[in-house]
Amino acid sequence: MTGTQAYIPTLDQNRQSNFYFSFLILPKPKREAIETIYAFCRTTDDIVDEAGDEGEKHARLLTWTDELKRSLYGVSNYTLLNKLATIIIRFKIPVEHFYELIKGMEMDLTKKRYDTFEELQQYCYRAGSTVGLICAEVFGYNNEGTRQYAINLGIALQLTNILRDIKADAKRGRIYIPQEDLRKFGYTEDDLIRNTYDERFVSLMKYECDRAHQFFKKAKAFLAEEDKPLFSAARTMGNIYYLLLRRIESNHYDVFSKRVRLSSSIKFLVAMALRLRNKFPKNFHRYVHTELPA
Repeated sequence: MTGTQAYIPTLDQNRQSNFYFSFLILPKPKREAIETIYAFCRTTDDIVDEAGDEGEKHARLLTWTDELKRSLYGVSNYTLLNKLATIIIRFKIPVEHFYELIKGMEMDLTKKRYDTFEELQQYCYRAGSTVGLICAEVFGYNNEGTRQYAINLGIALQLTNILRDIKADAKRGRIYIPQEDLRKFGYTEDDLIRNTYDERFVSLMKYECDRAHQFFKKAKAFLAEEDKPLFSAARTMGNIYYLLLRRIESNHYDVFSKRVRLSSSIKFLVAMALRLRNKFPKNFHRYVHTELPA
């Protein structure tokens, strides 16, 4: 993030990402809008995660926020933000969602531990639900309850990310698992940092995975039938992350030995399966057995 010609990440350049496979099926105008939103999210995240002094990162986030405000008048120093502003205006996206997302990234600089799940849920809302709410305005929706779908799905995805990346986050000094949950199962921060895999960790992970399942279930309950076709991309994303969650469980919650991931072919099949489900809703379940939440 160094000026008007700063590197702008694109979906096509990140073909391994879950975003890429989820948004393949969008019509071109909406896909281009999502790609700009994706670039904003990635760039904001990179400010926090790249190596460097945390004070400097915080200053860059403040500058990034100010430049976002300037972009709404078309005068940002960053091409990406000026382009994003046109998307915000075209799809009438509340700009507060973007400010909340930046606050979520800022929490990674200022808050390394979460005492309760309520605290963690606020982080998940800012880092995950805001993206869902932003994308919802691009997709369009007929029912106000669909916004609750976006909120709960965002939390489910963020919790799944947290469980998958426990090892990498601990190396960065970040422990997202609530302290109250660690105490509940007698598993310590030192155990986590040492990657201790035992019965306590398995019980802790099962508890956390069950919580993620609850948010997937809540999300599904809020998505109105008439809005489902509009939210095919979000549903694809949900299915991919749901499979990641199930992969964690099928690996007996061992996220220390290797990072849990899905192959590109599986992600592509998930996207195509949902497309078939939308096209042949009455006949889909006759031929395909699925436990996916979408």
